[in-house]
Amino acid sequence: MSRRLPEASPREALRATLLIVLSACCFGSISPLTVIATGRGMELEALQAWRYGTSAVVLVGYGWWRRTPGRAGVVPWWHPRILLIAGGGQATVATLALMALRWIPAATASFLFYTFPAWVTLIAAIRGVEPIDRTRGIALALALGGIGCMVGAPSAASLHPLGVIAVLSGALVYALYIPVLGALQRDRAALDVARAIAVGGAVLFTTWAAVSGALFTAPGVIPAGAGVLQGLLSAVSFLAFLAGLRVLGPVRASITSTAEPFWTTMLGVLLLQQPVGAGTLIGGVAIMGAVLLLQRPAVARAPARSSAADR
Repeated sequence: MSRRLPEASPREALRATLLIVLSACCFGSISPLTVIATGRGMELEALQAWRYGTSAVVLVGYGWWRRTPGRAGVVPWWHPRILLIAGGGQATVATLALMALRWIPAATASFLFYTFPAWVTLIAAIRGVEPIDRTRGIALALALGGIGCMVGAPSAASLHPLGVIAVLSGALVYALYIPVLGALQRDRAALDVARAIAVGGAVLFTTWAAVSGALFTAPGVIPAGAGVLQGLLSAVSFLAFLAGLRVLGPVRASITSTAEPFWTTMLGVLLLQQPVGAGTLIGGVAIMGAVLLLQRPAVARAPARSSAADR
């Protein structure tokens, strides 16, 4: 039988939600920095190698400074199998998302990718981990509706089959990857899983960049700075997301993380001078409404059952 999450107190849930929002803002800052770096000639695989390499150095160094011992009998985070699972999942999602941009516009890809909360909700319901109640259903509809308002519903003319397959595959992989991360940190600290993601991703992307030859091209100051900043932001986002995921679970964490495109849109206005329409504002309000709605405590369905049992 699947492991159910214990009921979190309102204060714990609020703290976890703020951590997920912080993670979403950090992740949402990656796209504008990518546009800046690639616009100056840096290849995407090289940029990702810089990003994950920086995250690995920061998180491994932080872990060494804290000197947190692992649990006896638990496979350590640096084991090749753990690195492959944690880093490989992250690299697969990023690769599929990048492939989709060859055939469909970024706005369409964003809309389709952010269907992943629906996949997470469905998978969690099938596994019996978190049932789909009315509150989660409304929050999910608000979040997806907000994404649709911000980036625009994809038109039939732009839906190239290969692009749709790639980005929906990335969304499905991400939906499967989030519960895997939750399972990895069941017996490990969030820092250990974050280090596995960063180190595993660094190995994979550095190998890709070395094979393509992009790793051996000296980047400019601005692209290199963008890669390092991405790495710092990723280190914070990994830790914040994993800490929030432990409390909220995959469904609430994934819906809350849809604040990311709203943050990305705001950065696009400030850094890239991209215009903001009414759809962006309406979508942002809908997403924030979903985040606030998810803070409502669970209500027992019958007096004989506790709220923890209902979860």
